Amino acid sequence: MALKLKNLYDDFRDADTIKAFAKIIAQDAKKLPKNINIMEVCGGHTHTIMKYGILQLLPKNIRFIHGPGCPVCIIPKERIDHAYLLAMQENVILVSLGDMIKVPASHGSLSDARSKGADVRFVYSPMDCVTIAQDNPSKNIIFFAIGFETTTPMTAALVDFVIQKGIKNIFFHINHVTIPEAMSALLLDPDNKIDAFLGPSHVSVISGSKIYEEFPRDYNSPVVVSGFEPVDVMQSISMIVKQFVENRCELEIEYKRAVHYEGNLKAQKLILHYFEKAQSFRWRGLGDIPKSGLKLKPEYNAYDAEVIYKNILPTKPIDDHKLCICGDILKGKANPLQCSIFGTACKPTSPIGSCMVSSEGACAAYYKYGKSDNF
Repeated sequence: MALKLKNLYDDFRDADTIKAFAKIIAQDAKKLPKNINIMEVCGGHTHTIMKYGILQLLPKNIRFIHGPGCPVCIIPKERIDHAYLLAMQENVILVSLGDMIKVPASHGSLSDARSKGADVRFVYSPMDCVTIAQDNPSKNIIFFAIGFETTTPMTAALVDFVIQKGIKNIFFHINHVTIPEAMSALLLDPDNKIDAFLGPSHVSVISGSKIYEEFPRDYNSPVVVSGFEPVDVMQSISMIVKQFVENRCELEIEYKRAVHYEGNLKAQKLILHYFEKAQSFRWRGLGDIPKSGLKLKPEYNAYDAEVIYKNILPTKPIDDHKLCICGDILKGKANPLQCSIFGTACKPTSPIGSCMVSSEGACAAYYKYGKSDNF
């Protein structure tokens, strides 16, 4: 019988297995010395938790708090303004990933720019820029690159291809950020309530689990790298609970079928060839975090849209809408139900904040899968 895609994930969504883990967690939770708050750094985990009702399966002394794991959500308004302004330039085609289309900023969203005549295109793969450039030789194609360690290799591969093939009309606006620095910033906040982390899945495939070593060692915060499926998440929760029961604080990998300690060394090498750490990157809600963003190395300035178009790009930080609490949600200090405009003025069809726009945003998860106050 031919292997179907669903055969690959059915066992990771098995109801009996999920219930079995729920019983194990409930038994171990009785031995916990305190209530524990687990931050799921990845927006994909947030959606799994909400979609499969995992919150309702957990005892009351185990809670989740949302983290800054949505790559679209954390882009600050001034950088969305960069995308908008670049798109409005003559002879420019702005290209980005689909979730960026409705993120609002001070001038409007990229959807608004397109409605005003800008040529804005959304792709699944950065390499689609090559075809667009070939079809439009008189236009400047600007790839507005976003994402964590997961998507950075794809941008690096496009940079490599553009340079190796001598393509002259593709440029890059780099907004890639790295997870560990954000996790450290959260833990350094004296008001944080984080006891442990679910480590992100796809980030860890690229970077390896080694990037989380500092958290159990320096911050006394366990990290379990988890897969996306509900069985993965339940097993990871069980692993975290056992660490607290056994008075351990370690880095562990649940997602061993895809993640190992070193990560994808070929991808890491490609990234290091073209990118270097920026001095600082401003995250929505978290503010400026040193060494948390990437930029093209100076020798590739000829391809850097931030350098080429610097005279039209604003540098002043822009705050969110005064009623939007996306910043606090991304810091794990609030959940969407605490927002006065959630589900009313702010909905997926008319988003005010970035957490409602992205398919990985916490507000989008609450809106799509049901409202719960158990975070």
